[in-house]
Amino acid sequence: MSAGAGLRKVSVAVVSWNGRQHLETCLAALAEQDDPGIDFEILVLDNGSTDGTAEWMRAEVLPRHPRVRLVASPVNLGFCAGNNRLVAEAAGDAVAFLNNDTRPRRGWLRALVAALAAAPPDVAAVSGLIVDWSGERLDFGRGLVTFDGHAFQLDFRRPLATARVPAEGEELPFACGGNMLVRRASFLAAGGFDEDYFAYLEDVDLGWRLWSGGERILCAPDAVVHHRSSATSDLLGLYNRGFLFERNAFLTAYKNYEAGLWERLMPALLLTVLSRTQALLAEHNPGGETLRLDPYAGHIANTAPNGESAPTAPPRLAELPPAWTWQGFKVRWQGYGPSDFLRRGARKLLGGRTSSSASEPLCLTDERTVAQLRALSWLLGNLDRAAACRTAVQARRQRSDREILARFPRYLVPTYPGDHALFSSRGFQTWLPNDLPLVRKTLDEVMERER
Repeated sequence: MSAGAGLRKVSVAVVSWNGRQHLETCLAALAEQDDPGIDFEILVLDNGSTDGTAEWMRAEVLPRHPRVRLVASPVNLGFCAGNNRLVAEAAGDAVAFLNNDTRPRRGWLRALVAALAAAPPDVAAVSGLIVDWSGERLDFGRGLVTFDGHAFQLDFRRPLATARVPAEGEELPFACGGNMLVRRASFLAAGGFDEDYFAYLEDVDLGWRLWSGGERILCAPDAVVHHRSSATSDLLGLYNRGFLFERNAFLTAYKNYEAGLWERLMPALLLTVLSRTQALLAEHNPGGETLRLDPYAGHIANTAPNGESAPTAPPRLAELPPAWTWQGFKVRWQGYGPSDFLRRGARKLLGGRTSSSASEPLCLTDERTVAQLRALSWLLGNLDRAAACRTAVQARRQRSDREILARFPRYLVPTYPGDHALFSSRGFQTWLPNDLPLVRKTLDEVMERER
């Protein structure tokens, strides 16, 4: 079978936002690709960049590389809408999505084309392998989906020698949006990337929709790209990404779980979101510890037995090391934040009360908490919009979640503030459906964390 059997032309789609320095490497590597056996084009979206990307491409790239086409947007459309724009412009009957901060190996495109061409007709997409810039550690080979719509790159950052890399043709729950080849017709029929996501988890959502629509996704590990991990995403800011992760995860779960399962799983999802929000508020904002006080346990309502006074601070803060020790100083400096730490110190020197009490107001200062609250605000403000998306996704369902989850069980991995306490509680277990295939793992078991 020829490399391009069943395929006429492929379009490589690259979205770039203020990433000219990355494009220089990425486009040079694309210019050196081995012949994939079919015609191909390269579409680059300048996504509202302010670094001169479009001018550089018109002057330096387009005159020398006839395969390259520039599509310019005056504003940043986001990863999802940006790629949808390129798919609309694409002349190929399959589209390869590639991050701009990557360096594809010479045989990358040929391997993707060969894998999709050789696959059965029900295979909508193939997913390549992503490694770090030096080629020593894994970035993406296989994804894991959690019960609440989040996802992980299995063995992220682990040395390739020990990482669990999927075999050629192995089924995957989703293809990574930074290195995948998808049939254009399948992508469009499934609705493309959900533009409400802006970025992150859009590939997880698309993968679930392709599977529920009756199609499949396979691995093509010979299609390798090197990735500068987070080089582009860092431009969004750490805490803004938190907003995207939590909002998009909830949307993924809400839209894709089938009727009957969604209604039984929804309480556990909502409890998880509430737990994370409460943990962030209580643990990362001055005065937040007062949220754990029970006003009818003796502190305010004077209900303590035998005239005893109730603690004025929750045990977590009451049991801190003494303030005069280095450990005590360090914990309080990190926990309260510099401004609140100094304010408390000044009050203590002046003889004022410094311990937390029900009368001390909560001061919202932590950016992670703000991002979490913004995610909740977006969801509450877009209930009808999300419901319409769910209706559309479920209307095209041809495969049950029972069949999908038999292949890809959902994971429970404590990751965010509050998760460890919640997930280990007996009470939480009663909120999970008994028939939900669930794999319990720690974060260290699924990925290599930076120390």
